[in-house]
Amino acid sequence: MPQEAPIPRFGHKPQVAFFDFACCEGCQLSVLQLEEKLLEILGHVDVVTWREAMTETSSEYDIAFCEGSITTEEDIERIRAIRKQAEVLVTLGSCASGGCHNELKNQWSMDEVLGVVYGDDAGGISTIPSRPISAVVDVDYQTFGCPVSLPEFVTVVSCMLTGQHYEPPNQPVCVECKLNDYVCVYEKGEVCLGPVTRCGCNAICTSFGHACQGCRGLMDSANLPAMLKALTREEAHSIMRMVVERHSLTEDEIAAKLRIYNNWPELRMEEAQPDDD
Repeated sequence: MPQEAPIPRFGHKPQVAFFDFACCEGCQLSVLQLEEKLLEILGHVDVVTWREAMTETSSEYDIAFCEGSITTEEDIERIRAIRKQAEVLVTLGSCASGGCHNELKNQWSMDEVLGVVYGDDAGGISTIPSRPISAVVDVDYQTFGCPVSLPEFVTVVSCMLTGQHYEPPNQPVCVECKLNDYVCVYEKGEVCLGPVTRCGCNAICTSFGHACQGCRGLMDSANLPAMLKALTREEAHSIMRMVVERHSLTEDEIAAKLRIYNNWPELRMEEAQPDDD
């Protein structure tokens, strides 16, 4: 991204704002770790709101990066207002793009969740079933990962500034393992969610010999019944049989592993609403 490159999409140096909803804000902190690459990006945009990095704020912005998932009625009103103001809205990380950990609470009633978390103080607190930002408003670009994949973030920024389309990868992490010639962690006897997880991280965990935990969410064509069967049936490939015998996982335990980042089916309790004129 050359320092003096033109910005044809906007015709001017766009103003950028970062917002957070229900999250740990780790994705925004990760973006700050881009260091020199971040300085290059800042040569093309003006950041006007970013709570993790500055005290100034502005209600005028062209691009909104939004981290976190929607968990209250107030969140819905706020993301709609952001969507109305922003020419481009980007979801930052898996909470915003797929729901991630926050959707674990959707397995129970909201009254039960509030009671467990807040006890006797739950009376004055309201919450709704958690959902990704894309379930409430239209988004222009999505990034995944917990925290966000920084190479993907840089790619999205480049596409956004030049008016190019970006489609998140929709193949399993196994594809990137093979391209990088990594040893399959199943051969080490570990349970890996790579076969059903959306790639795009360049298989960063398996590059260190660790199993994929599924933080980028399920790919669209993920065959969950086959995943369960492969890890629980008695007759299987010798490698899979070794994994099954080592861990003795039940279908419920495999489902729990998958649900850490992916509380399926995707909750779309409220479809994306068109912007008001």
